[in-house]
Amino acid sequence: MKGALIKPLAVLGAALLLLAGGRAGWDTLIETTPPPDMRISTSTLMLDRDGRLLRAFTVADGRWRLPVDLDAVDPTYVAMLLAYEDRRFASHPGVDVLALMRAGWQLLSQGGIRSGGSTLTMQLARLLETRSTRDAGGKLRQMRSALRLERQLDKSAILQTYLTLAPYGGNLEGVRSASLAWLGKEPRRLTPAEAALLVALPQSPETRRPDRHPEAARRARDRVLEHVRLAGVIDADEAAAARAEPVPTARLDAPMLAAHLTDRLRRAQPERAVHRLTLDAGLQSRLEQLASARAAALGPRVSMGILVADHGRGEILASVGSAGLFETARQGHVDMTRAVRSPGSALKPLIYGLAFEDGRAHPESLIEDRPSAFGGYVPANFDLGFQGTVTVRRALQLSLNIPAVKLLDAVGPARLVARMRRAGARPVLPDLSPPGLAVGLGGVGVSLTDLVGIYAAIARGGRPAILRDTLDEQGAGFGSLGIAADAGAPVLEARAAWYVASILAGAPAPTNSAPGVLAFKTGTSYGYRDAWAIGFDGRHVAGVWVGRPDGAPVPGLAGIDAAAPVLVEVFARLGPTIPLPPAPPGILSTTSAELPPPLRRVQDPRAAARGGAHAPQIAYPPEGARVELGLGRGRAADLVLRVRDGVPPFTWFVDGAPVVREPYARTARWAPDGPGYVAISVVDARGAAARVSVFLQ
Repeated sequence: MKGALIKPLAVLGAALLLLAGGRAGWDTLIETTPPPDMRISTSTLMLDRDGRLLRAFTVADGRWRLPVDLDAVDPTYVAMLLAYEDRRFASHPGVDVLALMRAGWQLLSQGGIRSGGSTLTMQLARLLETRSTRDAGGKLRQMRSALRLERQLDKSAILQTYLTLAPYGGNLEGVRSASLAWLGKEPRRLTPAEAALLVALPQSPETRRPDRHPEAARRARDRVLEHVRLAGVIDADEAAAARAEPVPTARLDAPMLAAHLTDRLRRAQPERAVHRLTLDAGLQSRLEQLASARAAALGPRVSMGILVADHGRGEILASVGSAGLFETARQGHVDMTRAVRSPGSALKPLIYGLAFEDGRAHPESLIEDRPSAFGGYVPANFDLGFQGTVTVRRALQLSLNIPAVKLLDAVGPARLVARMRRAGARPVLPDLSPPGLAVGLGGVGVSLTDLVGIYAAIARGGRPAILRDTLDEQGAGFGSLGIAADAGAPVLEARAAWYVASILAGAPAPTNSAPGVLAFKTGTSYGYRDAWAIGFDGRHVAGVWVGRPDGAPVPGLAGIDAAAPVLVEVFARLGPTIPLPPAPPGILSTTSAELPPPLRRVQDPRAAARGGAHAPQIAYPPEGARVELGLGRGRAADLVLRVRDGVPPFTWFVDGAPVVREPYARTARWAPDGPGYVAISVVDARGAAARVSVFLQ
């Protein structure tokens, strides 16, 4: 008994001596006390666009120590904490002498202490210094540090720091970490039972851990409930209802949404404490569950990547890198939104867009799907069959290979790759030689992020989208994907992009979708290694990749069967489909028979060359010219167009729209609408074309 009296009586005596020493001695004691080290490392946070937690990382010693904002903590919990631990917190200077005197009296009169004398400030001092306070000297150091803290910080800062450091069992520190681990929720809204449990745990965090000692945790919680009932924080009915609530018996996993993206951002900026992302946490969670479920149905080694963006704002809303980060058999650690793979047929829409832009084809133009050779390259269709004569619209919707290669041969593989780069893509060519025709059927490496960027540009009327995944302090997006599209150079002209979108919207729909809902395209790489589906509506663009991360084939894996149904489910989780924008000016809506003669049938430029005719060349205006027409100063003069070589009749196009047809003359006139850059092209009777870009002023 004597030994038990020494520490509390010594502390009480020291407190009384401090009071007797007067103000001067008090100030001297406080000012000569070394201030506690307030450099507290907290977990790096990844927040979604609305501030919801996507993921947190442990601090260097492996502890979960999430920063706490008092405004984001349930006020009932705070009231319970103060009523139970330190009811004079708002008025004492760090040491509650009345509480110490009460504890000493209890020890002397009852042989034990029923209510301790440590204030929250003293407890914080102990947490900051991490030194023992079991002896009288340690307790006195704690008191001095508490007094110094009260002069260093205001009451709100002291309480907030305590709520950041308080222990809750295992490697959990702080009320936010504890609430997420034991209750599965942020501490913003707590029931009285939940709040009481979080008050009780720091007193003895290991012996009251709910996952190991649930009964001890329940008894401690109920003692808190009774105490705060007597203090008037809650009434008797609330206390009774709270006691009836079960205590959690398992620790929950920390949130880990968008694991691949958040890990990449942290490695890129390890010094940053809080990262604000453009992602939507709810959508991200739903799509991660979707990827896991659909991949499981496709095979034990199949993974999946999903990327969703708002193409108007260029903001990534969801980024699912795999079917499960810890799925070893599926190599879940590999981020399939950035892995370089073969796109199969997914680049065909861009090929057709270039042909529309040049005036080489129209959606209703006829094109041949028959066995063809292009030098030593002899492509075949996916089903090894041929459709004969089809419209260009039908050729793209059926993803026929021969027509796509014919058009690519006309517009040029190098031009296709250049437009991919304009969209922000980083195509990987198989060797250092110039790109060949195989690029159009998947003979190039791209990522899911690349394809989403390309389709975002088509959805935006040809304008590139700079995809972003992070927000700045004002909430505006900025890019960290490494996608730096040139906003001054369109990926496609507006009319060509609209033609492509209208064709894709009419493609045969997957089995779980109605036709015409989405503009989408599928792709399947050689050997059934990659299945793709990329689509968009009036607001969102999304891409799905399915396959094995190690590149091994998956027999029967095809974009229309494996990826397209998932794409439809992605858009279902986005909400109601937004209609595609209306047609821009200059769209030519007609039948094949009513098209201008050069557009009725897509001609083979190689056949024209074999026939001895030279391809047409635009003699005026020359490429890159700045032409003074007096635009903006009254009625502008017509622009003279001249062509040499080629076989008449000639059809002239401006920005992909036919503007002039001269049956035999090699000179034509066109009235511009206004100043700016225009693309002028001419197509002769055999389908051979020439094109220049000029600036009118």
